[in-house]
Amino acid sequence: MKPESPQIIELTEYQLATFDRDSISESVGQKILHNYAKQIEIEFPNPKTNNKWELTSKGIVGNIPITPEFHIFIRPKVPIANLFGMLEYAYKLKIKFPIGQIQCQFLEQAYERLANILAQKILERCRKGLYRDYLSKTERLAYIRGRVDLRSALQKPWDVKLKCHYNEQTGDIEDNQILAWTLFIIGRSGLCGELVSSTVRKAFHTLQGVVTIKSFTAQACIDRNYHRLNQDYQLLHALCRFFLENTGPSHETGDREMLPFLINMANLYEQFVAEWLNANTPKGFFVKQQYRVTHDQNYSDRIDLLLCDIETKKVHYVLDTKYKVPDKVAKDDLNQIVAYANALNCQNAILIYPQNLKQPLNIKHGDIQVRSLTFSLNSDLHRAGKTFLTSLPQKTLS
Repeated sequence: MKPESPQIIELTEYQLATFDRDSISESVGQKILHNYAKQIEIEFPNPKTNNKWELTSKGIVGNIPITPEFHIFIRPKVPIANLFGMLEYAYKLKIKFPIGQIQCQFLEQAYERLANILAQKILERCRKGLYRDYLSKTERLAYIRGRVDLRSALQKPWDVKLKCHYNEQTGDIEDNQILAWTLFIIGRSGLCGELVSSTVRKAFHTLQGVVTIKSFTAQACIDRNYHRLNQDYQLLHALCRFFLENTGPSHETGDREMLPFLINMANLYEQFVAEWLNANTPKGFFVKQQYRVTHDQNYSDRIDLLLCDIETKKVHYVLDTKYKVPDKVAKDDLNQIVAYANALNCQNAILIYPQNLKQPLNIKHGDIQVRSLTFSLNSDLHRAGKTFLTSLPQKTLS
């Protein structure tokens, strides 16, 4: 018997949505409050809310299966095609898509497209042969292999099995284990249609016969060593990082539960702007990301971006991304970026927003010029980036 489709409510990030009292049960409301308070602001029905439920996504987009019968879909404010473009830059996917292939209307379609690409590329690599490496092993053998542990042999001369240390070439290595674990996570997500799910299962079962299934975090996909024999794994691991970074653990037990898929838009925006600037750095400059600055012995901080002169290494711009659209710059944000600029003796501090502020900032704070600028997500991303660059003070961008 085919299970009934779950009840689905839809939200849009940062937009208040109201629902009738009967549309959400008390138990579901409690689960949202208990498990997803950081992602969703929820107000239970009361006289102040006109006896309606009020839910607001706090900058998170994606799918949350609260229970098997009740799901929440959270849509991004930005066009899905642009979200896809942000993901390409942020995760360094470097995928060439035919025209029309990324015209997704919903976030689940973008997820499914990327899942299909990963599964197809893993199958392609399996057909060519998985990358194999030598791993050190120690075993007691009835024959000599590699290096014999003489001390162990002399201690037990009657033992016919010798303790041997040797290297064995195997495909059961971390490079391949990361792929298998990611396919397992995608399979549990419930976000892929039957055609893509079938491809994902096929790729997973192909790997399952070769590698051990182990769990990995997204961090395992970063700063890996690539060379001539495994260069194509760089894209595979970039895709794996995307899925592992944005798939959360289920709050329910059991292998049948769908997994939450949630993208933190503030983090994505920060990664996207940084990687776009890395790829389009003005001539004579270089970018530093997540630069640690120490204010005193008890307190340090990380600055999103620095734009530095190649010859002098001097910091020309301190940049901080803010994925929010207030009417004006918050006092705390102003004080924070001024502190960053002072710590680095930099005279240009830039706060970057995804939309124009109603009250843009352009003030002198001591010796520091502080500006709010826009890197828009509402139109062509590359054109928006070029517009952003031209809005920087031109006297130092020659």
